Amino acid sequence: MLAAEPITTPRLHLEPLRIDHAGELAPVLDDQALHAFTGGAPSTEEELRERYARQVAGRSPDGADDWLNWVVRDRATHEAIGTLQATVSGRTAELAWVIATSRQGEGLATEAATAVRDVLRSAGIATFVAHVHPDHAASAAIARRLGLQPTQPRDDGEIRWVG
Repeated sequence: MLAAEPITTPRLHLEPLRIDHAGELAPVLDDQALHAFTGGAPSTEEELRERYARQVAGRSPDGADDWLNWVVRDRATHEAIGTLQATVSGRTAELAWVIATSRQGEGLATEAATAVRDVLRSAGIATFVAHVHPDHAASAAIARRLGLQPTQPRDDGEIRWVG
C-alpha cells in the first residue's frame, strides 16, 4: 500500500492530508470559480471534514485503490493554497489538482503534480491519468507538461489524458 509522504519542491511543501486541514482549507476552496469546469459548489468545513475522513483512510472501501492526498503549501508563507490527490490502482495513478484562484497562473499546480508524479514513478507507477474538462485550457496545459496525451472517447464529458 502506498501512502502520502511529505514532498518538498523549490516553492512548495506537499503535506499529507489530515482531517483537521478542513478548517484551514474551507476558506481557500470556498470559491465558486473553482467549480466552473467540475460542477458542484464549494464544500462547507463540515463537508470537507467528512470527505477528508474518508480520504485519509488511504484506501478505497473495496481495497482496490490507494488514496494519496496532500495539502499544497507555499514554502515561503506556509499558507495552504490547494490540494493534490492521486488514486493509485496497480501501476496506474489518476492525478487531480486544485489551486486557489488567487494563486493560479504561477505554475504551482504543475510544480506540485510533477513532484507527485516523480515520487510515484520512483515507487513503480508506470501510467498517469488526468481527467480534464475540454474547455479547461490551464489544466490541459498541466496535463501536457506532465507528459500526458489526450485520448478519445471522453469520460463523463471530460478528456482523459494518459501518459
